[in-house]
Amino acid sequence: MSKGPVSQFIEEHYLHFNSAALVDAAKGYEEHLLDNGKMMITLAGAMSTAELGKSLAEMIRQDKVHIISCTGANLEEDIMNLVAHKSYKRIPNYRDLTPAQERELLDNHFNRVTDTCIPEEEAFRRLQQHLFDIWNKADKSGERFFPHEFMYQMLNSGVLEQYYEIDPVNSWMLAAAAKNIPIVVPGWEDSTMGNIFASYCIKGEFKPTTMKSGIEYMMWLADWYPKNCAGKGIGFFQIGGGIAGDFPICVVPMLDQDLEVENVPFWSYFCQISDSTTSYGSYSGAVPNEKITWGKLDIDTPKFIVESDATIVAPLMFAYILGW
Repeated sequence: MSKGPVSQFIEEHYLHFNSAALVDAAKGYEEHLLDNGKMMITLAGAMSTAELGKSLAEMIRQDKVHIISCTGANLEEDIMNLVAHKSYKRIPNYRDLTPAQERELLDNHFNRVTDTCIPEEEAFRRLQQHLFDIWNKADKSGERFFPHEFMYQMLNSGVLEQYYEIDPVNSWMLAAAAKNIPIVVPGWEDSTMGNIFASYCIKGEFKPTTMKSGIEYMMWLADWYPKNCAGKGIGFFQIGGGIAGDFPICVVPMLDQDLEVENVPFWSYFCQISDSTTSYGSYSGAVPNEKITWGKLDIDTPKFIVESDATIVAPLMFAYILGW
């Protein structure tokens, strides 16, 4: 497939330092897929609020992504952007805000993520009312689902279509739901919808067990991983650090060292986009070679790290992989 103008520009100008690492990693991603490999993408930070869905959704539709691990915030915030985009507030001068101005945003029901404020009523509460119905139905019937499965149920029901404020083609969660690709959401409780679900449990309206747990996500992943290692194996494309990346990458040493499963393949490609510098005890800033000592990557696993802002790098890499 011939490359489009964005890819041609990248090949012409991205020749050194982090720009060259971007190209090398993107080409490595392509080669991994061509060798019949699968790819996990992990989303930390505020990638959904940064509207990564504009490129990630197409990656999903074109089978360039086979499984996603993300924080609870990224799971919900793509849908919030889908249904409340026009009510978001952008604050380019966010570095200059005083504590009093920050409090004013709170009083006006705006929660700030760097330069973007999420509107509470139009985003949080709009999802809450529909998720309550889905959670309630499962709780009363004794059914249990993972956090992403409840989100899929809501999206697939069509109940949110009345609110769409962006082109649905730009929602990565809609693309994922349409393909029913697996999502792992470690630490889901650390999200707005997670807090809301906990509040219902505290009030005695729901049972905590209605929501499947992080341990069950790891159990599910331990079953999925060996079944999908044919061909080149499974690659690991990590955006940011934290639990979205550290949780799923650990499935390999767990299978090997704790369950004593024989011949568990290492992750067969690794790339991390991060602006965290290497420092004492920083997982997000750890260089890929450190993961060899933990039994996650092998000596010859293709390894890449692009030290830059993921909101700049990830869309460019996706554009290259998609041939744009």
